[in-house]
Amino acid sequence: MSRLDEAFALVAIDSVSRNEATLAHHVAVVLSRNEALDVERIGDNVVARTTGHHATRLLVAGHLDTVPGNADDAVIVDDELRGVGACDMKGSLAVMLELATDPTPRSVEVTWVFYAREEIARSESGLLEIAQLRPELLDAEAALLAEPTDGRVEAGCQGVLRVLVEMTGARAHTARPFTGRNAIHRLGDVIGRVASYEPRTATLDGISFVEQLQVVDVKGGVAANVVPDFASCALNHRVAPDRNRDEATASLVAFLGDLVEEGDTITVTDWAPPAVPSLTNDRLAQLVTLTGKGALGKLGWTDVATFSELGIPATNFGAGDPMLAHRSDEFITVSQLDEFARVLRAWLT
Repeated sequence: MSRLDEAFALVAIDSVSRNEATLAHHVAVVLSRNEALDVERIGDNVVARTTGHHATRLLVAGHLDTVPGNADDAVIVDDELRGVGACDMKGSLAVMLELATDPTPRSVEVTWVFYAREEIARSESGLLEIAQLRPELLDAEAALLAEPTDGRVEAGCQGVLRVLVEMTGARAHTARPFTGRNAIHRLGDVIGRVASYEPRTATLDGISFVEQLQVVDVKGGVAANVVPDFASCALNHRVAPDRNRDEATASLVAFLGDLVEEGDTITVTDWAPPAVPSLTNDRLAQLVTLTGKGALGKLGWTDVATFSELGIPATNFGAGDPMLAHRSDEFITVSQLDEFARVLRAWLT
């Protein structure tokens, strides 16, 4: 079958998060065709490793799950595969399977990781499950995460800080609002300040990361004739890899400044750490050279941060336009698959 057909076979298998078992079984069966691989199933995760005598081990990882959609809608039109997960990231998974089952000898050992539940809460991640149960399977000199990057290296990743801002007030009758204090009006000032946020840029290893801050949820109100005494909003802050959780939180509190008074609260509800570019690693620098394109900073969070926490230099590189990820019209092309296969094959050689 062609690369597009191989990718179609994966897209046609429904694997919405927490429903990866069928696809994991398919992947394990395909990998088992290469007798040079030790294949292990850990829950709905599959790890395959060569076990020769080369000193260097590289790791290539990709997630099995997709956002919700209808796998039955997958279709090949000319040189495009259209369907949920085509770009993010079953096209790249198809290339990974192709190269993993290629018997051509390599000068490095390779670990192939296909993991579950990347598209939902990080606490459920299949990669963390492997790290907890069989951490030795993730040992490597460098790792490549096959997120869609349109054939160029997207180094590091942003951290994600989620906070809840809660504002207080005093209840009153809406006919006599001057006897109370409207918490929603106070919250409006916070929303206005966030809307005026000027993104901060940080540059590491020559790679620029642009921070972002958005209001993503608002709650408040008691009744149609009551001045509300409580209102809240959730903020999503994308953080450059030169700051940790405490530094990012302190900066956000300072940005809101005098809008937050005694009795108000700012609570961190979630934190996913950023990752530095790691392009000083020779293997990852070589990957950039093989693409023939300059590296960019990753917009968003990826499991490059998880590998970083494990002490493994890692970067994002995969087939497909990242701007199409999670869209109803996502697709991948033959040329994108071919270019990913060319660079990945050369990197592993």
